[in-house]
Amino acid sequence: MRLLLVEDDNHVAGALSAILSRHGFQVTHARSGEEALKALLPAGGPPFGVVLLDLGLPDQDGYEVCGKIRARTSVPVIMVTARADVRSRIHGLNLGADDYVVKPYDTGELLARIHAVARRNQPGDAEGAVTPAPGALVIGAVQVELPTRRVSVDGEVVALTRKEFDLLALLVQRPGVVFRREQIISEVWRTSWEGTGRTLEVHVASLRSKLRRPALIETVRGVGYRLVDPGA
Repeated sequence: MRLLLVEDDNHVAGALSAILSRHGFQVTHARSGEEALKALLPAGGPPFGVVLLDLGLPDQDGYEVCGKIRARTSVPVIMVTARADVRSRIHGLNLGADDYVVKPYDTGELLARIHAVARRNQPGDAEGAVTPAPGALVIGAVQVELPTRRVSVDGEVVALTRKEFDLLALLVQRPGVVFRREQIISEVWRTSWEGTGRTLEVHVASLRSKLRRPALIETVRGVGYRLVDPGA
């Protein structure tokens, strides 16, 4: 798999490239946002499978680069950041990042996350995470169109990432039903890896923010989450 590593520190990039290469990745190193965007231009070869994007770039803000990447291509993006607060992570997901890794990170965890986002991006995978149903499902002011993967609030279309939609679609098909965390992770992320739990929390927080309905997804402490139907 081709991997685009966006990292301005040559020492860090060299060490990481060596590790990734030993695990079968064909690594292309970009030292700036501009280099990264140029590398993603169609060149006739196989496309990149994953972009590993460090946010601390010398020429552009990493968040800005992520937004530009997402506007050009659907390649999965993993943000690498020292910012551990939830707000920063939500901001990254809102811009279209598929996952994040907080420094300092374990190499095994990084490799697991790379493989996970690559699997999600395989043909048919995004649609297979939930069971499509004809028509639209309406919960209060939120309308979810499963066949077209379109979500709107008060008639205004809301842009969601692949996994944000898959998570919402799972919950919206059975409002009021409590989904265990393990069940959500298995059905949406297709894994039983415990490290996905934090990713689930961030995606729930991002959905609450984007839908402007914090109470729509209720946390059932110690169990999981459920969608609350305001009309029920």
